[in-house]
Amino acid sequence: VPVDITCIIRTGTHTMSRLLQMLKKLSLLGIFWSLTSTEAVKVKRVKAGKFYKEHDPVHIVVNKVGPFNNPTETYRYYSLPFCHEHSTEEEEEEAAQEENIDLPEREKEKREGAVRHRQRLGESIVGDRRETSPYEISYGDSVEWRLLCKKHLSTKDLMALKDAIHNEYFFEMFVEDLPMWGYIGDTADEDLIVGETEGSKTYLFTHLHFYIGQNRNQIVAAKVTTDMDRRVDITDVTSPKAIQFSYSVEWYDEPDLVWKNRMSRYAESRFLPSSFEIHWLSIINSFVLVLLLTAFLTIILLRVLKNDFSRYMELDDDAMEEEESGWKLIHGDVFRFPKAPGVFCAAVGTGNQLIVLTFCHLCLALTGMISTTRRGSILAGVVVLYCLTSFVAGYTSVRLYRQMNEKNWVRCILLTATLFPAPIVGVFIWVNSVAIAHGSTSALPFTTILTVTALYIFLAFPLTVFGGIMAKNYSSPDFNAPTRTTKVAREIPTEIPWYRSRPFQVLIAGFLPFSAIYIELHYIFASMWGHQIYTLFGILLLAFVLLVIVTSFITVALLYFQLAREDHRWWWASYINGGMTGLFIYAYSFYYYFHRSGMSGVLQTSFYFGYMAIVSFAFFLMLGAAGFQFSLIFVKYIYSRVKCD
Repeated sequence: VPVDITCIIRTGTHTMSRLLQMLKKLSLLGIFWSLTSTEAVKVKRVKAGKFYKEHDPVHIVVNKVGPFNNPTETYRYYSLPFCHEHSTEEEEEEAAQEENIDLPEREKEKREGAVRHRQRLGESIVGDRRETSPYEISYGDSVEWRLLCKKHLSTKDLMALKDAIHNEYFFEMFVEDLPMWGYIGDTADEDLIVGETEGSKTYLFTHLHFYIGQNRNQIVAAKVTTDMDRRVDITDVTSPKAIQFSYSVEWYDEPDLVWKNRMSRYAESRFLPSSFEIHWLSIINSFVLVLLLTAFLTIILLRVLKNDFSRYMELDDDAMEEEESGWKLIHGDVFRFPKAPGVFCAAVGTGNQLIVLTFCHLCLALTGMISTTRRGSILAGVVVLYCLTSFVAGYTSVRLYRQMNEKNWVRCILLTATLFPAPIVGVFIWVNSVAIAHGSTSALPFTTILTVTALYIFLAFPLTVFGGIMAKNYSSPDFNAPTRTTKVAREIPTEIPWYRSRPFQVLIAGFLPFSAIYIELHYIFASMWGHQIYTLFGILLLAFVLLVIVTSFITVALLYFQLAREDHRWWWASYINGGMTGLFIYAYSFYYYFHRSGMSGVLQTSFYFGYMAIVSFAFFLMLGAAGFQFSLIFVKYIYSRVKCD
């Protein structure tokens, strides 16, 4: 039955445009609803870098609390019974007389807590929920002691605080976007294994001391500590208690620290002193291992190929038939296209996109255009760059698809556009549901989900389609195979030594590149799933480039051994060999979880293994695409240099 292709395309285009218009209207309605429903309870964020005058108000922004060992399991700061309002003047004077302290002059501005801030995309993604606090602090005014509030805590409140202290809850605050951390409380005489025992004590820290550094009328450093002498025993939670919360402020000069470099102290204090030398030694060790491995494989391959070329080129046509063996024998089958070409091309295109995304992201982080000290900025950069690089996936996948003489390029585009986002959506639905059930801030707000969805619908997907259309109309459909493919596939030998078997090849293909990045991987995991800050993005960029090169080279070496045993099914094999490092990374994530971290609980476990599966899948796609494309160049080269019938 003849089919009018033009009619089908017009109908599909009309349907797609109507669908996009409907989605656009829904997204705009959702944004309008979310803004109108939350505008009244959100305050505008103050841009960091303000120049202060003496006695100008300085705002402390509270963010979240959660177990120290579970960095993803976070909750609103005010999910625990902290002070929402500052004490009155009468209450403060009465408490000051008891403390025998002279009070400073009170501010006229009354500050209320628990009012939410407007947030950036990256902050919402990482689970930040910034809110105002009642702390009354003014620029340059040190305070010896002030009463924050007197709070009557019920048995339920005391139990919540006690459980938080036993789970090693920490809090996070900000001043001028400078983070400050501290513990909620502490325990004494507890058993490390059993936990609370008879005679053990649970203490709540009720006094916070703020150290704030200034330089040229700007805030450049901030730290908060707790006062052990002002802690309160809350071991007994059977009866309500009245607890007094207080704070003090100390201002000091930081003449050597300018505002532009204010975040450098966090990297120095939390990362470099304890592990900097070891980190550099591990990097050098990995580079030496990689260089030696590359040199070894280069020498072996060049010598073997040189001997093969010499033997094949010196023989005449009559002797060739008698002497043919190994990879030369399958010249009529080696360019036979793989099974499931649509999925294969989509995987190659998506891998190319992720390679470009990673390289661009590391370069932007290295140049300082993306803040490396804020995890929200890093994740937001990944989301935006993924959308912008979608053109690469659409173009490269459809170009390869056409070179395989396939016609259903629309299906190829759809596979390319969903191959990576589909698993992300599946994992997200699960972990976000778990986070919502736990009441955690790790659950993305509706507006953030809407924003990311809109970015995909109106930017990523159209760019993927545009790239595919450009490849269909302007890329060459010629594969340019140096040899002709026979109609009947050659039989593949089944009796091979164990060291040339497929399982052994897969093991070697993943283990060798993984061994080069193993030590560096520990630091990356500690940054992703801990509280360390990773700053050596120059080293990371070099490691990534070297990883791609080494993976590709090892894939080519294993491909030669596969062709030498007359196995022409190399397309998927080279892709899987290259991507095996991703599976090794996922296997390492189990080792890190159980032996190198203190993570526990359903929420943290779901986030960790769910998103590590996505990261490992991304590495599988990236390195698989790189390995295949290097292999394709290698195969075309060696078969173009020998005489074939």
